[in-house]
Amino acid sequence: MKRRDFIKLLSVAVAVWPFSALGQRPEQVRRIGVLMNTAANNAEGQTAVATFQQVLQKLGWTDGRNLRIDIRWGENDVDRVRRYAGELAALAPDAILASGTLNVSTLQHISRTLPIVFVQVSDPVGAGLVDTPARPGGSITGFMNFEFSLSGKWLELLKQIAPSVTRVAVLRNPAVAASIGQFGVIQALARSHGVEVRPVSIRDSGEIERALTALSPANGGLIVLPSAGESIIREQIIALAARYKLPAVYTDRFTVSDGGLISYGPDRIDQFRGAAGYVDRILKGEKPADLPVQAPTKYELVINLKTAKAIGLTIPSDVLVRADQVIE
Repeated sequence: MKRRDFIKLLSVAVAVWPFSALGQRPEQVRRIGVLMNTAANNAEGQTAVATFQQVLQKLGWTDGRNLRIDIRWGENDVDRVRRYAGELAALAPDAILASGTLNVSTLQHISRTLPIVFVQVSDPVGAGLVDTPARPGGSITGFMNFEFSLSGKWLELLKQIAPSVTRVAVLRNPAVAASIGQFGVIQALARSHGVEVRPVSIRDSGEIERALTALSPANGGLIVLPSAGESIIREQIIALAARYKLPAVYTDRFTVSDGGLISYGPDRIDQFRGAAGYVDRILKGEKPADLPVQAPTKYELVINLKTAKAIGLTIPSDVLVRADQVIE
């Protein structure tokens, strides 16, 4: 072959050869883990993970192209969470999204350097996850569920929908620091609302039933503080409140969708949108220590009128007009 013909042939080959063969580096695939505190078939959990992935995709991260997402469902079971946290940490991901205090603290015990973005944590400082909200320090940051001042709103809401209530059982997990603080706020406001409050351990189903049995439908009420235990026995609490015809205030909309009376709290799904933004920033080089912990900015009031009718309660119109969702 003549030299001129060889050069011409080489030029054509270069023009049609794949760019990857010419030294173009393939797009780097990053890896993140997701440790949820619900079961895999839980509707709230599925919606949250789907929202998280959708926001990441809008930010340029697509699972299967430049991102790999490994998901585990802990179901607030200590042994399962410990096992799954170990599995995810062993994969050496670039970041982990973890929901709930149990999941985050378990990961923290495994690794102090793994970047973690949390959601659905009520008291990250009290739980020892961060130094301060403004300056988290370490490798953990995220989105907290509640500020303690919100706890007083639950008592106010209960009195608004059931003014005759004078005795209130407050279901809490005494092992959770946030529950102790939330109950303290409610207790401090109780006298000004003409209410006597009693803490009830959510870890003892027998104590819950005894406490609710002692309440009268005429003047009794219930506030259920957020905790891992509350989500596990959610159906039992809803059933007992219905059986004893007690007005009950919860902290998340999914409980009301399942038959609870009324809830007021942050939009939990919105936290996953924010978490996706933080994961994106970490993947692009920022450190969790430089990303402040954020408090909720979006709250929602949800009312189940079917439940209200079943217990003989009429929701005041001024409360109804404020509702973000009314289930009829």
